[in-house]
Amino acid sequence: MMRRLVLITGATSGIGLAFARVYASHGWDVVVTGRRQERLEKLVEEIRLRFGVEAHFIAADLAEEGTPQKLVDFVTSLGRKVDGLVNNAGYGLPEGFVGNDFAAHEAFMRVLMQAPTELAHLVLPGMIEQKFGRIINVASLASYLPASPGDTLYAPAKAYLTRFSQGLHLEARDHNVHVSALCPGYTYSEFHDVTGSRRIISQNTPEWMWMGADEVAREGYQAAEANRAICVPGAPNKFLSALLKILPDDWSLELISNQLRRMMR
Repeated sequence: MMRRLVLITGATSGIGLAFARVYASHGWDVVVTGRRQERLEKLVEEIRLRFGVEAHFIAADLAEEGTPQKLVDFVTSLGRKVDGLVNNAGYGLPEGFVGNDFAAHEAFMRVLMQAPTELAHLVLPGMIEQKFGRIINVASLASYLPASPGDTLYAPAKAYLTRFSQGLHLEARDHNVHVSALCPGYTYSEFHDVTGSRRIISQNTPEWMWMGADEVAREGYQAAEANRAICVPGAPNKFLSALLKILPDDWSLELISNQLRRMMR
């Protein structure tokens, strides 16, 4: 019997890379994508040797129009279909809202919102037809927070992914298609290095709030298998998400403001 195949975006580092290893360890074949071809090549070689499954890569940029269809066409060219989808690709924009031209914001919204939505729309009919599918949208604990100045679009984009996942979860659950939003907090990855915030974040965030990417991916995989619409990994993050649900918006905004003032000292 042919193994299931999962397509994972943003797989060159962090949570996406960890998801590739987790799915392969459970016997799934994997197709990974991202912009850095050399890293994808190394990951595919590692997965084949370590887990004995099929692994393929396609270097692509989700900011470019047509990339979601290109990815699905690549899987089809292998004679396969997408049984699982992990929408992980994402990044932050330093320099704030006004500090970036609109083309940068447009690319950001395409990667974090439009591409995941389009990919889900492309693969969901096939999943429903075969009565099996898994979709994980990697959102963030930030989706429970007010948007912070200088990172104005990030929390709204992640909130969109969370709400989109909830709706899709309800729409697909009767077809044995599991849809989950994974909402991690601080995770050891390259994210803060890329945005240039590593030093400030590390100095102002206690170690107990951090999780490893492997641990986050494992919890995300388990949540999808259990068909949980939302997964907030880690006890501290679960507590914070529950607290933020009941706090008035004015209080949440003040908390964000105070935290930013501490970081900028």
